[in-house]
Amino acid sequence: MKFTNGFWLLRDDFTADYVRDIYCVEETDTDVRFFGPYRKIEGRGDVLNIGMMTFTVTAPMEDVLGIRMTNHAGNYVKTPAFALGGTPGRKCKVQNRDGWEFTSGKLALKIETGSPVMTFYGEKKELTRIPQKTMGMMYQKDGSRYLVTGLNLGVGELVYGLGERFTPMVKNGQSVDIWNEDGGTASEIAYKNIPFYYTTGGYGVFVNHPGRVSFEVGSEKVETVQFSVQDEELEYFVIYGPTPKEILEKYTALTGRPPLVPKWSFGLWLTTSFTTDYDEATVNHFIEGFEQRNIPLSVFHFDCFWMKGFEWCNFEWDKEMFPDPKGMLERLHKKGLKLCAWLNPYIAQKSPLFAEGMEKGYLVRRKDGRVWQWDLWQAGMGLVDFTNPGACAWYASKLRALMDMGIDCFKSDFGERVPTDVVWFDGSDPEKMHNYYTLLYNRCVFEVMEEAKGKGEAILFSRSATVGGQKYPIHWGGDSTSQYISMAETLRGGLSLMDSGFGYWSHDIGGFEDDGSADLYKRWVAFGMLSSHSRLHGSGSYRVPWHYDEEACDVLRYFVRLKERLMPYLWELANEAHDRGLPIMRPMHMVFPEDPACAWLDLQYMLGDRLLVAPVFSPDGTARYYLPEGNWVHLLSKERAEGGRWHEGTYDYFSLPLYVREGDPLLKI
Repeated sequence: MKFTNGFWLLRDDFTADYVRDIYCVEETDTDVRFFGPYRKIEGRGDVLNIGMMTFTVTAPMEDVLGIRMTNHAGNYVKTPAFALGGTPGRKCKVQNRDGWEFTSGKLALKIETGSPVMTFYGEKKELTRIPQKTMGMMYQKDGSRYLVTGLNLGVGELVYGLGERFTPMVKNGQSVDIWNEDGGTASEIAYKNIPFYYTTGGYGVFVNHPGRVSFEVGSEKVETVQFSVQDEELEYFVIYGPTPKEILEKYTALTGRPPLVPKWSFGLWLTTSFTTDYDEATVNHFIEGFEQRNIPLSVFHFDCFWMKGFEWCNFEWDKEMFPDPKGMLERLHKKGLKLCAWLNPYIAQKSPLFAEGMEKGYLVRRKDGRVWQWDLWQAGMGLVDFTNPGACAWYASKLRALMDMGIDCFKSDFGERVPTDVVWFDGSDPEKMHNYYTLLYNRCVFEVMEEAKGKGEAILFSRSATVGGQKYPIHWGGDSTSQYISMAETLRGGLSLMDSGFGYWSHDIGGFEDDGSADLYKRWVAFGMLSSHSRLHGSGSYRVPWHYDEEACDVLRYFVRLKERLMPYLWELANEAHDRGLPIMRPMHMVFPEDPACAWLDLQYMLGDRLLVAPVFSPDGTARYYLPEGNWVHLLSKERAEGGRWHEGTYDYFSLPLYVREGDPLLKI
């Protein structure tokens, strides 16, 4: 959110109280506090009739400092709140020498009484600072109040992260609101908003606030990453790396790391698609088509219409389309398939479960006690209140019954359309619950599977996420169109999510909306099978390859087999995601931070540190890509290429730029 009108003035509808002074520092047994009045204190009378910001400094883990800013402490609603690792209440080390210095490992924060400027150092080198007229309270004429602060950017310093974003991967110049919305892949809004970024300056910043956090990334003050909340308290953590991988390791140690997911989940997933007509005969036709063409298939997914329309979710099979669901699932299991079913957190009024949920208080209510309902998506639908333990147990019981029938995993769709004019069972702040809701929803579904199948065997296919969502994988990129530009924006969104602490990721091969060309489908297959997880899914048309042409079957078979050969390497990367919090798919700048040519690259990526992938985004098969310094070998053709420069080539459907370093054991697959 923007508050200023140039360097000197505020916007017409705002007034400001900036921290002008660090007045004093106090140490207690549990924390360190200092106080920043909104006026320079030069005499005893200056302490009257002014506001003051209270700062609390903590060090939850090595190389991490937390700064909690509080204006009016009694007006801050503390629930919901993210569960964080580290050592709660761990004090930073404090020195009073030429000012105050707070340290945690190699990270230090220096302040001086009498000045509002705060400076962060990593290994005694300045990382960033909070300059004057940057932190304080903003008051809008309509009565709204905003707490705002920001950290300076250095010359050429680039910013990455902030969750899944389909805009350019480098966030400099962008205004980003951390607010989950259902907007597809072609807009600035996103399904997975994460208030965490890191920079080429060697540090990351995690804003520990579950509600709307508004970032101005060099877009209001071009020298600053500014962040603000409409609230009375804001906590953020500065994380020293200095490398991108070290920053992500420490951030995920704080917010959670991905579990291992089952090995079978890395294979090919096929869905019925969304609004297509299908029944058991259609499903069998698809699976037999894959068998006849020798295309390995791991998972079959039943999308929304396994239940009757107008009744999502009732958790009951549409008996007209699937008269013997348990028998059908048994027959599919005998073919070696795992089975997935779609669900969402809404209960439509026509669902038999609506009256039960309403009677027992399991649905979110308005302030006057009525059930919150609307007609967008399902007629008269209500929203399950996952802050209510009874509602969680009720919802989980429906999933458990499906697993007992033969379902192996769930696609936990939606979770972004969460109202703010409601009352939650546990009294949580409705504004903060908007983003946080997805964490409760996906945790409920994930834990049911983990309880039934054991650790390492649970997996979701989820669309929405917030901080900590990486603990309940996996996530896919949402609703894209079937065109090359959408394939590119999908990749950007995935790389941005990987920059934000998530380990696994997938997308709809071929695009979701529209049908798309056979050419696009075959190019997207190569990209999809070289992602951590791979799913064929669409909206109004099937995504079986023969729907396009028979060559598409050959291309799909080829890349499925290639991924099978890569599986030992991918499993190593899955363990790395679990142990260190590093993503399987990595932006180029994460692996080669010392190479300035990699800083802006968002049309290619690395699988781990060893395999470079550059999808083809053009109908003529031309690809332009960059190879970092060194000698590289094409994984498929074994042709050698010199690094440290750009290359261009034309590729048929059975190839794409796919390189490893000379001598890499992957060349033997």
